[in-house]
Amino acid sequence: MMDPRLLYSLDEEVAASLAEHRPVLVHQLDGFVDAGQAGRLLSAHLLEHLDHEVLAVFDHDQLHDYRSRRPAMVFDTNQWKSYADIHLRLYRMVDEQGEVFLLLSGPEPDVQWERLAAAVIGLIEQLGVRLVVSVHGIPMAVPHTRPITLTAHATDPELVQGYRSWIDRVEVPASFTGLLEFRLGQLDRKAMGLAAHVPHYLSSAAFPEATLALTRTLSQATGLKVPLEPLEKASATNLADIAEEVSGSAEVQELVRSLEQQYDALQADGAERVPSADEIAAEFERFLAERDDKSDPDQ
Repeated sequence: MMDPRLLYSLDEEVAASLAEHRPVLVHQLDGFVDAGQAGRLLSAHLLEHLDHEVLAVFDHDQLHDYRSRRPAMVFDTNQWKSYADIHLRLYRMVDEQGEVFLLLSGPEPDVQWERLAAAVIGLIEQLGVRLVVSVHGIPMAVPHTRPITLTAHATDPELVQGYRSWIDRVEVPASFTGLLEFRLGQLDRKAMGLAAHVPHYLSSAAFPEATLALTRTLSQATGLKVPLEPLEKASATNLADIAEEVSGSAEVQELVRSLEQQYDALQADGAERVPSADEIAAEFERFLAERDDKSDPDQ
C-alpha cells in the first residue's frame, strides 16, 4: 500500500489547536445508501449553523471514478460556465457549548478504500479522537406519521446499550463508512453508527424529520450541542407538504394506514425487529437500483 498520508494535506496550525481536546469524529459520505438524505442534510446543517474551519483536504482526484459519477457542468450558449468541484474534507467544528469535534464530509471514495481507511485511522490516532460516529438514513417499511426509529451499531456493545435492536443479521453491499467502522473495531477503537429509518416511499426525497432524529440521537450519544430549531421548522414544513400529497391519493392513504398498523403492533408487543433480513436486503437492493437508474445519464 502506498503511504496513506499522501492522500491528504493537513493544516498543521488547525491540528495544533486540537492538542487539548479529545474530539468526536462524525462522518457522512455521499454515494451509498442515505435514504431521505438524512445524513447529507445533517452534514449541511452542521456546516451552516456551527463555526468550522478546514482541517484536512483529501486528494479526491485519486479516489473518484469520474466516468461512474460524473460531476455536473453548466454549458451556456457557447461556453462552459461552471464545474461542480468534488471535495472530501475534514473539518474542525465547534458546537453551541464550545465543544470541539470533527466532521468528515464529501463523496464516498470509489477506489482505494483500504488506503483511505488507513489515512483516516492515522488522523484519528494523531488527533486523539475518542469516538467515531457515522450517520445516514436507510429505507424501511415504516409510516411517516409515527416517531422515527433508528438502528444503532458499534464496535463496543456498551455504546449501543439502551438502543432497540431492529435487525438481526443481514448481508448488504459494502460501504466505506462500514469498512472504516469494521477496521476501527479490529483495532479496539470506539466507533458507532446511527441509521435513521426512513419511510421507503419517501426514501428518494429529502426527509428532514429523519435528520432531526439523527441529530437528537447524536447529541445524546456524544454530548454535542447542535441547534435544532432550523431542522424542526424544515421538518414541520415537509411533513405538512407530505400530508397534503397523501390526502390526494387513496392508494397512498391505504399504504400509510397499513404501515401504521404494523408499526403500532410491533411497538405494543415489544417485538425486537422489523422487518425480516431478506426484506431489508431486498429494500437496500431496490433503493440502490432506483438511485443508479436516476443517476444514469443515458436513461
